[in-house]
Amino acid sequence: MRFSFTHPMSAGAHDPRLVGRDGLTRLARAAEAAGFDAIGFTDHPMPGSRWLAAGGHDALDPFSALAFCAAATGRLRLMTNIAVLPYRNPFVLAKAAATVDVLSDGRLILGVGTGYQKAEYRALGADFDDRNDLFDEALEALIAAWTTDDLALEGRRFAAVGNTAHPRPVQQPHPPIWIGGNSARARARVARCGQGWSPFPTPAALAGTARTAALETVDDLRPMLDDLWHRLEEAGRAEPVDVHFSCPAGGSPGDDRFDPDAHLEGLSALTGIGVTWIGVTVPGDDLDRTLEVIQRYGEEVISRA
Repeated sequence: MRFSFTHPMSAGAHDPRLVGRDGLTRLARAAEAAGFDAIGFTDHPMPGSRWLAAGGHDALDPFSALAFCAAATGRLRLMTNIAVLPYRNPFVLAKAAATVDVLSDGRLILGVGTGYQKAEYRALGADFDDRNDLFDEALEALIAAWTTDDLALEGRRFAAVGNTAHPRPVQQPHPPIWIGGNSARARARVARCGQGWSPFPTPAALAGTARTAALETVDDLRPMLDDLWHRLEEAGRAEPVDVHFSCPAGGSPGDDRFDPDAHLEGLSALTGIGVTWIGVTVPGDDLDRTLEVIQRYGEEVISRA
């Protein structure tokens, strides 16, 4: 089992020090020292104000932030959690991702998804209704840009006719691509070309808003994983595929009542059904508290897992 956490600005109201140079440096280095395997950043270039007021969150630009963390650390993997592919020209995103991979000596994990924020799509001039088709062609374009010289490829919003992008990513043939989302379509994409699947815990009451399948418990996840394994087998995929999820057992690591023993039991259950990475939620309201929770989780959980 490996452990990641997403930069806690994703929790809404946050300590401003978390987005400053010193605070982010301390955060990344503390996570590395505690044994975490990756830090993630979400992707919200221009979120809607109504969504923010209803509990949504803003974010740093993930690629800029990950490049910064690459310079501050030596082992920690760098994850987009997740980059919304239809927001950008895929070749611009391919360049940003390759740059992070090169500057980090090959530590990028590119988590990608379609997103669900209509207001953000509108602000960015992206087509919400065609987001799934845009996502699929962007996946093809990303891989092609990283692996092909003199590329000829045309999509809805781009046309490469004899183009080449260097430097190539350090990881070959390309950085691992983790597909986000709970749907069967997301798992089909993993089977086709992904190296990981990142389902999101989604209560049934919120599934419609988030435009994804409900996913609350291990029992909900198990049949989805069975479907993924079946799709991978049908596609003739023999290489391992990572699964990134969360573990609510034992409560929140930032809570004084957090039970590490119960949490470890939950981790064991998730490992048993094929989960390979755990996304850990850390508080973001106070930098000192964030650092304390990260250190304690390392001592009470990661060192024992």
